[in-house]
Amino acid sequence: MVNPRRLAVVVNPTSGKGRSAAAADVVEQRLRSAGVQVERVEGVDGPDALRLCRTAAAEGVDGIVAVGGDGMAHLALQACVGTATGLGIVPTGTGNDLANALGLPVGEPSASADLLLSAPDRRIDAVRAGTGWYACVLGAGFDGAVNDRANRMRWPRGRRRYDLAVVAELRTYRPVRYTLTLDGVPREVDAMLIAVGNAPSYGGGMRVCPDALLDDGLVDVVVVGPMARTRFLRLFPSVFRGTHVQDRAVTVSRAREVQIEGTVGTNVYADGELAGALPLTCSVEPGALRVMGAPAT
Repeated sequence: MVNPRRLAVVVNPTSGKGRSAAAADVVEQRLRSAGVQVERVEGVDGPDALRLCRTAAAEGVDGIVAVGGDGMAHLALQACVGTATGLGIVPTGTGNDLANALGLPVGEPSASADLLLSAPDRRIDAVRAGTGWYACVLGAGFDGAVNDRANRMRWPRGRRRYDLAVVAELRTYRPVRYTLTLDGVPREVDAMLIAVGNAPSYGGGMRVCPDALLDDGLVDVVVVGPMARTRFLRLFPSVFRGTHVQDRAVTVSRAREVQIEGTVGTNVYADGELAGALPLTCSVEPGALRVMGAPAT
């Protein structure tokens, strides 16, 4: 395999108390020793890092390597999707859902670098939602409410904050009426949660769409219908196993385009990042993203 001529490595230098920056150093050294031209991308914040990634893509780098968790992969994806620039992932975060879906090694920067040098590229689907793109799962309803609450909280940090937001939101959350249109066919649904998945998991291992595939040209649409709070609380842990879809209140469909209408202005999150507000349309673009260094599946 001919090595890429130029790669940009994007990293948040403070992420994981410097863990991501240290991993980026390992990757850069390994790539340079193999003759790859490497440039480091570090923005002062997320929007600045995205601007720099888009500039690198416009200047013709062969790929952008995201070092970090799902947030960094999501950021780099925005610059790569629909272009000739490939996306590489060196997963070092607490949540690595896209990396896990691709079968990438987590927390092993040397192994990640070796894959970037030797493994073939892989084309996967990307989903346009609002003004951006995502690769794993978009959640509306309970998921959005939890993310809104977690974003307002200042303590604790990391995964624990999300868990506490789940418990707090369960006390008051009620099902919402939606109009859900799948490939042009509308239906009314009352739902606790709607998940539109291009990959099986989000949120650091919640397999909300357990059978979703990254390259089938479709998204899995999982609807969790109305249920008592106590029952929903009992169901929630099964999301990490993907067995919640066996519950009679849960339905699974597949589509190329999904329109979600509900309470206007309600926030919707994709891969943990704000994707926009209702109403919102998700459209699959088959093979829109070239992933570098993805092992054969």
